[in-house]
Amino acid sequence: MRDHDISQRRACQLVGVDPKTVRRERPPDCPEIREEMKEIAGKRRRFGYRRIGILLERKGMLMNHKKLYRLYREEGLSVKRRRGRKRARGSRAPMPEAAHPNARWSLDFLADSFGAARKFRILAVIDDCCRENLCLTADTSISGARVARELDALVRIYGKPACIVSDNGTEFTSRAILKWADKNGVPWHYIDPGKPQQNAFIESFNGSLRDECLL
Repeated sequence: MRDHDISQRRACQLVGVDPKTVRRERPPDCPEIREEMKEIAGKRRRFGYRRIGILLERKGMLMNHKKLYRLYREEGLSVKRRRGRKRARGSRAPMPEAAHPNARWSLDFLADSFGAARKFRILAVIDDCCRENLCLTADTSISGARVARELDALVRIYGKPACIVSDNGTEFTSRAILKWADKNGVPWHYIDPGKPQQNAFIESFNGSLRDECLL
C-alpha cells in the first residue's frame, strides 16, 4: 500500500485479506501477569496452568482460560510429562526448622485394612518440635476437603502452625488444600517425590503406630 497508490480496502481485496485483520491492533500482552505466572511457577514447580490460574484469581488477575494457557506455553512453563507419579513439587524454599511448638506440622496417611476385606486410611498430624500427635482420623475415604476440615479443627485448638509439611499426594495438592492454605496464610511445603526422609518425623511416627496398634 505504501508503494502503490491504492486504498487499504482495495489492497485487501486484491490479496484476499479481511480489512479488519489489518486494522486490528494487538492488545497489550499482559507483562504483569506473565511475571506473576513465572513467580508462582518458580515456587510451585509441578503446578499446571489451571492451578496457577486459581492463584492468579486470588490476586485479582482474572483471565480467559484459553489466553491463560497461551501465556503459560509462551513463557515455557509447561510441565514435562514423567513416568510414574505426577505431583506438585511445592516450594523451592528450604523447609523451616521446628524450633518451637506450632513452628511446623507434618501430615501423612497410613493405610490398612479390616482383614482381607475393606481398606481404610488414617490421617496423622504431628507437631515436629515436641513430637506430639495432634490428630488421628480414620475413615474408608479421606478427601482434600476432609483434610481441610480436620486442620480447621486443629487450628481452633492449637492455633495456626507457621508451616505445614506433606508429601505430594492428591489430597494434599487438591484445590481444597490450596484454598485452605491461602485463606489461613499458612505456607505449605511439599517434599520431593520419592524422598520420604524429608518428612522423617511423620514417617517415624507412622512406623511406631503400625507396629504398636495395627499389627
